Amino acid sequence: MANAKPKADPKADAAAAPAGSKKKLIVIAVAAVLLLGGGGGAAWYFMQDDAVAGQHSPEEAGKKKKKESDAKPEYVPVESFTVNLQPENGEQYLQVQFTLQVDGTEQATLIKDNMAIVRNRVLLLLSGKKASEISTVQGKQQLAAEIQAIIKEPFEKEGDEQEVTDVLFTSFIIQ
Repeated sequence: MANAKPKADPKADAAAAPAGSKKKLIVIAVAAVLLLGGGGGAAWYFMQDDAVAGQHSPEEAGKKKKKESDAKPEYVPVESFTVNLQPENGEQYLQVQFTLQVDGTEQATLIKDNMAIVRNRVLLLLSGKKASEISTVQGKQQLAAEIQAIIKEPFEKEGDEQEVTDVLFTSFIIQ
């Protein structure tokens, strides 16, 4: 019986049990603090977005609402242009026709009502080009971006920009 294990001291077992429950309590407290901190951080983040949105001017808010609306795109065909290009190798001409893609019928009506201004702006732009600038695909894409930019400019002083989303060439001939 000398090899028999002595019985464990009941006082030592009672002291070991509270030490384990204190560790569990600390882990739970740390998890709760992290959870509350994460929730507070998320609330702050979303409150900041709302505060920043409230700082926009009414014009910007109106533009945001227009862009968020699911307005069906409208297409406004523009009559053909024939212009003299800037001389490089003798006289060269450009004949081009395109269609404008705009956001909704309101924008389409605005463009149609101001077609004289649109045509004037485009004519001035085209007549300043050289054939070598617009004969490549990149040149045509650059020209489309320039046309879009000049048509977006407000028709009236301090007016809103037009919402032209694309310029689609339907005919493009350089002679």
